[in-house]
Amino acid sequence: MVLTIDMMDETGTVGEKDQQLVMRLLEHAAEMEKIGDAEVSVTFMDDESIRAINRDYREKDRATDVISFALEETVEGEMALSTPAGMPRILGDILISTETADRQAGEYGHSREREIGFLALHGFLHLLGYDHMNDEDEKRMFGRQEEILKLFGLGRDTDGRP
Repeated sequence: MVLTIDMMDETGTVGEKDQQLVMRLLEHAAEMEKIGDAEVSVTFMDDESIRAINRDYREKDRATDVISFALEETVEGEMALSTPAGMPRILGDILISTETADRQAGEYGHSREREIGFLALHGFLHLLGYDHMNDEDEKRMFGRQEEILKLFGLGRDTDGRP
């Protein structure tokens, strides 16, 4: 299993340590989810940039912490894309606002590392089809999310250091 991660930091504020943490965490999650060979992109941006995307694509004119665009997800009238044999799955894009992540880390009383890891994993699980639109789905997604974080060493009872 190989997970290829294309990481971009549009803010210049995400150091090598945080980028490596996200890479290791998503590789860990991909193994736990048994997804096989796949590709994903992670982009770190500011509140203004994520707000524009949230407004244009989700009709919510406000900054948010993370947005995922799943390439395997279809809406009514779209044809599902299939991955050719021998090629990695292209899961999609994860966008994270570092400004919101920093604020939320302070509000929740944990490290920036844990918050960025949490948001990256949350976005990744959305790419895999997890959602939280109803109570049952939310319980399933958040339970799996916390299980992966805990096994990785970023659970709620840790100080954010894997």
